[in-house]
Parts: sequence; structure tokens; C-alpha cells
Amino acid sequence: MSSRSVEMEAVARLQEAAAHKKCWSCGCFHNSLAMFARIYPPEQRPPELGAVLSAAPDYLEQVRYDCLGCEICFPALAINALEELGGENSCGCEICPTDQVKERGGWPPLPGAYQVMRYQAPVAICTLTDEQLMAAIGHLGGSEISIAGTMFTENLGIERLIRNILANPNIRFLILCGSDSLQAVGHLPGQSLLALARSGIDDRSRIIGAQGKRPYLRNISPEAIAYFRKTVEVLDLIGINEVTAVTQAAKSCLARNPGPAAAFAPESEVKPICGYLPAHMTPDPAGYFVVYADHLRRGICLEHYRNDGVLDTVITGATAAELYIPTIERGLVSRLDHAAYLGRELARAERALSSGETYLQDGAPEIDNQPLVAKCTCGSSCGEARS
Repeated sequence: MSSRSVEMEAVARLQEAAAHKKCWSCGCFHNSLAMFARIYPPEQRPPELGAVLSAAPDYLEQVRYDCLGCEICFPALAINALEELGGENSCGCEICPTDQVKERGGWPPLPGAYQVMRYQAPVAICTLTDEQLMAAIGHLGGSEISIAGTMFTENLGIERLIRNILANPNIRFLILCGSDSLQAVGHLPGQSLLALARSGIDDRSRIIGAQGKRPYLRNISPEAIAYFRKTVEVLDLIGINEVTAVTQAAKSCLARNPGPAAAFAPESEVKPICGYLPAHMTPDPAGYFVVYADHLRRGICLEHYRNDGVLDTVITGATAAELYIPTIERGLVSRLDHAAYLGRELARAERALSSGETYLQDGAPEIDNQPLVAKCTCGSSCGEARS
């Protein structure tokens, strides 16, 4: 194929991308246009390419997603066509965005398509392109699962996954499941991640043995990749779309969990804080509450008193929510600790009402009304104790 034919093929793919509205706010298309503009200065552009680049500002929208992992990615096909020219016109890099993503405080530090279940659980699950499987695992998964999410690309997707997992030293297993994305562009993130776990990267940051089109990890250090391979076991369930099979594999991982690894980046680790009680209860300026479970009328009664002992409000309802909503709207509670206490007591009263048990309102929590706390019971290794 002649150079002219290859250029026209690339331009045709750009034109197809321009015809699809979903591409207008996709990072793949934005990056492709920028790359063509860089490779072809205005005086060297074929007229057809010049027309595509000139029209782009009229329809392009702000980037809302990096790469959707579409079955046919027209911008990537345009770059693939361009690379066939070789020589000075070969871009030699991937067009799926690989810019650094801004971290945020807490865990997970990087945004993405995932559901967080439990920080201190040892298993992460990647359902690859199967969003329904991710949602089902988030709904039915057990306490051994820390996070479940999707992954569509063999570069940026893998980088984000590794960085989020390394930020949680409790995660020691990663289950790959769902359908891999063997598409026109050939992302294959699942196969690429398995290859990474098996063989690592070469001196060009390319995943050794990856079959994806652009398996380059440019925004994560070799040290981070090595630590991921050392501390996280990757299980291959690619092609498995049954929730039960995936969750059973997660339970099997729990049975041989070696415990948390040493934190790779201590500054980003979320460390558990030991719970404690206040020395004395601090009165709420808005007043105090008396809660009754009225078994005769099958309801809960909430009385609110001013701090001078005068009753000013009575709220009744069948559920806890029916009482705490008007309590908040009427400004009958002003301290968060009192709101938490009230929520606990209303839940206890509701449970007693449904079970037929006797309900007796507890006092507000404080050390003077509790047994001596001999040691921390939060399950962490902080070693704190309060008495």
C-alpha cells in the first residue's frame, strides 16, 4: 500500500471518529488529533487531513473519559494506519491517554470504575469489561473482598489498578474474571496483566509477553511493578462470568491469606484508628431524648426535652427513619455524637418492636458508665489502650 493510501486510510478513520458523538469527549480522539497535528505541520498536511483538523474545534467537547474500550476504536485505528508508514511518520507511542492521574487523599487514591467493599479484606477482583459482573459481586460478595472493578486498557488501566492495590497492603490476591477485550485495537488488558505478573516489563517499560496492542506502563515505577508482583498473587479466571465461581475463588484466597504486606508507600496507607469513649458525656444544647418501644400500638415514641426538663416535642412512627428524619429537620439535635447515639437507640427500639423483646434505653456512652478498657480491641497493631 502506498504512503498516500495509508494516509487516506488514517484520515478516513479520523472522519469515522468525528461522526461518532461518543468520541467527541474521549481522550483517545483528542490525543489522536493532537498527534496528527504534531506529525503533519500545516504546510505538509494532505487537504483531507487539514479539513478534519480544522473542523475539530466545532464539535470536540471537554474530555470526560480516557478510553471507553470500544469494540472498534476509530482513533486507535487511525494511529495504527499511520504507523504502517514507518520512518519519521511513525508515532511510536500509544494514543490511549497515559498522563499522570491526580491522586486524592484516602483509599483508593486514583479514581476509576470500581466498588469498594472493605479496606481490610485481602482480595481484589477485576471483572475486565464486564460491568454487570462487577455490580453483582459488589452486591453478593463476602467480607473477604476489598474492591471490585473493571479494566479496559492494557496501559493506563493496568497502571491505575496496580497503584490502587499497592495503596492497600491488606490486598494479597487479585482475581481476573469476566471477558477480556479482544477488539479491533486488541487491548487485551487481562492477558497483558497476566503476562505482567508472570514476566514483568522490559527496559522500554513494555509488558513482556503481552499481546495487547500498546502494553507500555510509563506512569508507574519498575520498583512498584516489582513489589506488586512480589506481594499480590494474580488468579486467572478470565472468561468466567458466574458470580458464584468468582466469590468461591475469593473465599479460597481468604483461607490462605498470609496477612498484610509491608506498605509500599507508607504515606498513602490508611491506618486504622482505635475507637474510644469520652471521659464524660457533653450535653446537647438542643436538649435530650427519651425513646420508647410501644408494643401495644406497634410503634416507637420519641420524646424531646429541653435541658430545663420541659417536654417540647413528641414524634411517633413505625420505623427509626420515620423518627430521625423529622428530628433532624426540626433541629432537635445539634451534636453529631448525640445524633449517632439517637440513631443507635432508635434502631434498637425498632428491633425490639419487631422481635417482641423489651427495650430499655441505654445511657449516653462515656467511660464512667463503662467497664474499664484494658486494651485496644480494634484488631490493628496500634497498641493503644484507654482506661
